[in-house]
Amino acid sequence: MRLPSSIFVSVSLFTAETTAALYLSSTYRSDGDQIWQGLTLLFTLVTSVLVQLTLTFIHRDLSRDRPLVLLLHILQLGPIVRCLEAFCIYGSVGRVEEPYVSITRKRQMPRGGQSEEVERQVGQAEGKLFTHRAAFARTSVIQAFLGSAPQLTLQLYICVLQQGVSIGRGTLMVISLLSIVYGALRCNILAIKIKYDDYEVDVRPAAYLCIFLWRSFEIATRVTVLVLFSSVLQLWILPVVLLNFFLFFLYPWVLFWQSHSPFPENIEKTLTRVGTTIVLCLLTFLYAGINMFCWSAVQLKLNDPDLINKSQNWYRMAVYYMLRFVENASLLLLWYIYKTDFYRFICAPLLVLQLLVAYAMAIFFMLVFYQFCHPCRKLFSSNMTQGLWDCSALLCLVCYAPDRDAVRPIEKAGLDPLAPDPTPHTETANDTSYDVANDTAYTMPNDTMTYDMPNDTTHEVLSEMNGDVSHSLSSNT
Repeated sequence: MRLPSSIFVSVSLFTAETTAALYLSSTYRSDGDQIWQGLTLLFTLVTSVLVQLTLTFIHRDLSRDRPLVLLLHILQLGPIVRCLEAFCIYGSVGRVEEPYVSITRKRQMPRGGQSEEVERQVGQAEGKLFTHRAAFARTSVIQAFLGSAPQLTLQLYICVLQQGVSIGRGTLMVISLLSIVYGALRCNILAIKIKYDDYEVDVRPAAYLCIFLWRSFEIATRVTVLVLFSSVLQLWILPVVLLNFFLFFLYPWVLFWQSHSPFPENIEKTLTRVGTTIVLCLLTFLYAGINMFCWSAVQLKLNDPDLINKSQNWYRMAVYYMLRFVENASLLLLWYIYKTDFYRFICAPLLVLQLLVAYAMAIFFMLVFYQFCHPCRKLFSSNMTQGLWDCSALLCLVCYAPDRDAVRPIEKAGLDPLAPDPTPHTETANDTSYDVANDTAYTMPNDTMTYDMPNDTTHEVLSEMNGDVSHSLSSNT
């Protein structure tokens, strides 16, 4: 059994960011900056409350007699207690003989065109540890995009206005950036797990490195562009942010209404229609928050029983990055035109060039990941680079061809890089847990659980809203 290091990383980031934010807010209070103090505390406390609620909901503590655990969650100490509980479970493995085990079956990656199915036994303690990992995976995403991302943007904006970086503010900014990148990495691993649920996926260190560099460049560039634009055009940043947010928030709902599908009723058995609507709104809210700062690897599909689209579409990804690059360039151009003497000590053309190159570097590492480091690239039905190139060519033809009828549609195989599994999927995407060193070494379908943990597949998808993110666009083009 693997050491639950991913849980330790999640709790460490949560604790470090909360501590740094509280210290920084005290310095703002000493300096008389009540507005900055209030906003810093707001982003910290709201995220902390959401994390406590997520852990309570996933472990179903409200329906169990655990008053001490609920009290610790109210005191905002839930993640620390859950981390200690997970390590206690890990330490007790092998000391006591388990009364029963479960059997899981996974297919190995094809070698020489053949794919073997492997069976392994999963004990009760390992299953409980699996639940802890899945819960912290969700909380990492919530912390990253609903707390750390706004916090990083706020603190960088304050640095620009005050033309300086204090030790406390710089520490909080570094921790927030690491938290966002870690949450985005979890989204990528989750997308791979959901799509290739039948396979035993092994993510190598090179893949983690590519994802880390990809997300770091993408998120850092996006936050910097928003801060620079807001520093010269304060009134216009609000329409830009709201337009981005509502487009991504409403897009899954528009596709759902167009599909004329019935309202999802099987998300959680104990939820009413009103409760289900609130949960779906929270899910799309998190989805919009992720897309505000970076591309979400997990795609939403509200008319699917699992609420998650398991396919990957190069066309949608190409459109997103092309439009986002154009948007970033446009915001930088407006900043360059309307910048004041406040930036006289900065070489503005060089800064614009650096930010555009940084975003291009993010796209480069994304291509490297999908082309060379993706753990399931052997299952792709088409070359990823060629698929994106065909998508770009199609967009150019649509924009400039005088006769729209002359535009030839791209073959579906070129747009959908992921080959359908020859074996029919009879199991829905299961809840995933993973570790930092090798998060993908182990997954376990929930229908084999024999202990007290969520065993409803649709409940797991609902839980993805509470932590691991779910964000993706709906259907394949």
